[in-house]
Amino acid sequence: MEHAWLSLIPFVIVILMSIWIKNILPGLILGLLVGSFIVTSHIVEGASQTVTYIVTTLSDETNMKIIGFLYLFGGLVGMMNISGGIKGFSEWMGTKIRTERGLLGFIWLTLPFTFMMPMFRIMMIGPVVKSLAKKMNLPKHKVGLTMDISTESVIVLLPVATAFVGFMVSLVKGSIRGLHIDMSPYQIFLLSILFDFFAIAMLVIGIIQTFWTKKPKDFNIKKEQELLENDGNKYHRVGIKKELTLVKAQPWNLIFPVFLLLGLSLLLLWKDGTEKGADTIFDAFSKADATFVMLLAVFITLVFSFIFYIMRRQPLHELLYHFYDGGNQMMEAISLLVLIWSLTLSAEDLGFSTFISSTLGSFLPAFITPAIIFLLGSVTGYFIGSSWGTWGLFMPLGISLAASTGASIPLTVGAVFASGAFGALSSPLGDTTITTASILDLPLVDYSRYKLKISAIGGIIALILYLVSGVFLT
Repeated sequence: MEHAWLSLIPFVIVILMSIWIKNILPGLILGLLVGSFIVTSHIVEGASQTVTYIVTTLSDETNMKIIGFLYLFGGLVGMMNISGGIKGFSEWMGTKIRTERGLLGFIWLTLPFTFMMPMFRIMMIGPVVKSLAKKMNLPKHKVGLTMDISTESVIVLLPVATAFVGFMVSLVKGSIRGLHIDMSPYQIFLLSILFDFFAIAMLVIGIIQTFWTKKPKDFNIKKEQELLENDGNKYHRVGIKKELTLVKAQPWNLIFPVFLLLGLSLLLLWKDGTEKGADTIFDAFSKADATFVMLLAVFITLVFSFIFYIMRRQPLHELLYHFYDGGNQMMEAISLLVLIWSLTLSAEDLGFSTFISSTLGSFLPAFITPAIIFLLGSVTGYFIGSSWGTWGLFMPLGISLAASTGASIPLTVGAVFASGAFGALSSPLGDTTITTASILDLPLVDYSRYKLKISAIGGIIALILYLVSGVFLT
């Protein structure tokens, strides 16, 4: 496309407006409108195209699974709240966890139970972590960062049993087709994990900050405490907040639905994977449709939780009211995701992929190819906020460049996966960032700025490692 550089304009508008007014929603709407106007070259048709993008986004099956999961899980959290489950579990954990290091350590200890899918993990542990952080008056920015690092930077490094594995392997498989590479897609994927330097660097940074908690100036605690005490207009939801403080603490009202959801998720992942031809448990987890399984698991959990709460004499009208209230609390995150997905559609119609590909060419020296792929992929990932989108865009390009220049294929594949991880972790458009900020009541732009500062350190370390590794592995 001749004017493919115009595809950058909507993303630039979103980023600049978010920084200016400290709210991402107006920038997303304006960016989507401008992108649609550029596509159609007409104001009225541009408005129509905007609606078309939104409808197309809502018509996508995978998107609707994610939206359904977010709303239903939000409803489940609302029911756990009014039944005293979160209050009870938080009070019980509060007797065990008394320090910032203890809470951050608790976040890491939940990994074996919640590692399958980033959104699933954040939604599972977020409400309890929020309650404990508020009780102990801890900086929510740092707590949220630990949640996100222990999610994004761990899940992308796991070779089995996550929602990412099947997609990542399929990308490698499609990208090496016809290139006569003597390794299987899964072998390349396994080797690339060793070269996902950004995720590894952020994992180390996250562990260090968990145990190194005596440098408050590094994290601007004074500002964070002000944000902690000012979650918004003091009159917003004041009645519901007061109601929740009066509920009786009942930890089993959280333990039952959470463990039921975990058990169902694992069982249904195995069942769905085996129905798709998997022979082993790990293979089943890789082949399963994780987004549908999570949606199905939370739906079944909701049904049994309703019955469980009614049997424990919880008023039905309270359960229903707080189910809808909990789901509605996720509408901000859902709205942002819908607009981001729609914005991505407009960018692709403007030739975003063509522009990125054409700016590279095939002139790169072999040793620098992985580093350039990581750098450009990270910038793109920050703009689009999607690890999957970044991987889908750069995997064919990265493997083709590696094959033509003689660069290491696993190293380049690792650089592609690392660039997507950077975008997902640092971008204000990332679904993990949006969900964490929404659950912890953090200003999205301030939180993403805070994460970008830490992510930049990991990004610089990764870039240096790709340059050094490129020299020795070429």
